Amino acid sequence: MNFKEKTVVVTGGSNGIGKQIIADFIGEGATVYNLDFIEPKEENRTELRFIKCDLRDANQIENAVEEIKKTSKAVDILVNNACFSNKGLLSRCDFKAFNDVLTVGITAPYLLTMGLMEIMPAGKSAIVNIASTRALMSQADTESYSAAKGGIVALTHAMSMSLSGRVRVNAISPGWIDTTGSSFSGADCSQHPAGRVGRPEDISRMVLFLVGEDANFITGENIVIDGGMSKQMIYHNDEGWEYKKPCHENNIQNNKIDT
Repeated sequence: MNFKEKTVVVTGGSNGIGKQIIADFIGEGATVYNLDFIEPKEENRTELRFIKCDLRDANQIENAVEEIKKTSKAVDILVNNACFSNKGLLSRCDFKAFNDVLTVGITAPYLLTMGLMEIMPAGKSAIVNIASTRALMSQADTESYSAAKGGIVALTHAMSMSLSGRVRVNAISPGWIDTTGSSFSGADCSQHPAGRVGRPEDISRMVLFLVGEDANFITGENIVIDGGMSKQMIYHNDEGWEYKKPCHENNIQNNKIDT
């Protein structure tokens, strides 16, 4: 793939999956804006333009959009990657903490899209939203993150309709993606039908494909990349797995939730 002369905006690109996405786009010749409140550790490159932006703040989002418009005539690709978790019910995640996650995970992608769509070339542009398999399956105490990821999946197909014929919009739902460079073996790997834990490049490769010309008939989709984990059906005493009641279930039944 060649993205020379393309301009890309990525949120949350200073670490993790976002960092890999930026590296891959730069490797293919693109100029990339990184919107993050954490400054990247690497030395600045001419292809990488960092804009410090707290995506919880609408004013900072607006200022970032204006800065991009002042320095670039067009934005070809937007990757809404940033999100985080403030946990949920069992951690007593309150109103502000819960809505901070929703703001970064759903509202910021919406505002960035609205702000940038007028300079995204019609019929040649693409948006990728990074969702999660947690949009459809959960662990306890993950309500803030799961709600944000469910929301971005819905936002994806809604935006694909509003931007029909102008900008293609798709989502990617990663499963377990290791961003620490750790080594895994045993059950960590074998529980995945693909036989290993995911890596950031597993996601970034799909991002580059979805925004490329070869994917010009794909829009409104949510692509799951989880090594097959969400397709694996397991019951009690199946596949060597035994269900054990989590301690929080006992606490809920007793009307006592640990804090």
